[in-house]
Amino acid sequence: MSYNIALNFEDGVTRFISCNEGETVLDAAYRNQINLPMDCSDGVCGTCKGSCHQGDFELGDEYIDEALTDDEAELGMVLTCQMVPSSDCVVEIPTASSLCKTGIATVNATVTEVNLISATAIELKMTADEDVGFLAGQYVNIQVPGSEEVRAYSFSSTPGSCDLSFLIRNVPGGLMSSYLVGQCKAGDILNLTGPMGVFYLRQVLKPVLMLAGGTGLAPFLSMLEHLKNSELNQPIHLIYGVTHDDDLVGVAALEKFAAEIELFSFKTVISSTESSHPLKGFVTNHMQDAPIQEGNVDVYLCGPPPMVDAVLGYFHEHDIEPNSFHYEKFTPSQVAIGEHVA
Repeated sequence: MSYNIALNFEDGVTRFISCNEGETVLDAAYRNQINLPMDCSDGVCGTCKGSCHQGDFELGDEYIDEALTDDEAELGMVLTCQMVPSSDCVVEIPTASSLCKTGIATVNATVTEVNLISATAIELKMTADEDVGFLAGQYVNIQVPGSEEVRAYSFSSTPGSCDLSFLIRNVPGGLMSSYLVGQCKAGDILNLTGPMGVFYLRQVLKPVLMLAGGTGLAPFLSMLEHLKNSELNQPIHLIYGVTHDDDLVGVAALEKFAAEIELFSFKTVISSTESSHPLKGFVTNHMQDAPIQEGNVDVYLCGPPPMVDAVLGYFHEHDIEPNSFHYEKFTPSQVAIGEHVA
């Protein structure tokens, strides 16, 4: 038996390795030609210290307190030279991927569909030559054909599959948008680098509030694809806001998720005053059903900068401090590096 271990480096790069039963993460990484930091490999120096908050593992008692204290272990800190997984895990490595003689992976993908699903949104589907190995919520850089430019887009598809999908904002005159709308066709080969990003779904141990703006819905579609195959005992609530009625895409997918995931609910909000939509305004105007519960909630937020700033302001104004807060801003040309507050 083997387990999939996601190594998340501090520069946002994620690499997946296979760890055999009884094997330490450090040994598995070296076997996969990734040189994680280490000096002793005996639980003495503490050089290989990282953290793991997702997955099951054993540390044993072969390390000394100077390398990892009991208090650190209680907080999820680990020594990769001692960590033996008993399930798939996500391990945070506090160093850059380049210092571990690894880096961003590159893969080619063949376009299978490109659809203009609204005036402001494009759906791009591709089949990759190999498994990209991303965490639900992460993004990849896609090179614009005929140029050296890249654009960053969040996956909207299920992790662990070569069939990839993206929900992309249609920017009039934009380099990638112009290609996708005017030139792209099935059979085109695109170059992808990644995955990257610290905005990804953590283990669901508390109620979850998802806040999406526009095509910021994409990473949540990936998260929900992942969650529909999980055993949940916490509520998941999504508030999805757009500007105009025509900007509202993906509703059929959300309705399907609501039917498949017992504890999932969602609402949609239109900010335009000209809309006849029953819920108007901004996502912060419709938080009454959100499972905030005096901060006992994990919040995930993805949208344009004004929306992100407004939500952060809402929580500050109402003196609400969530259990964890993960957010990602995106601009018309790229997805910004996500941030998270534990």
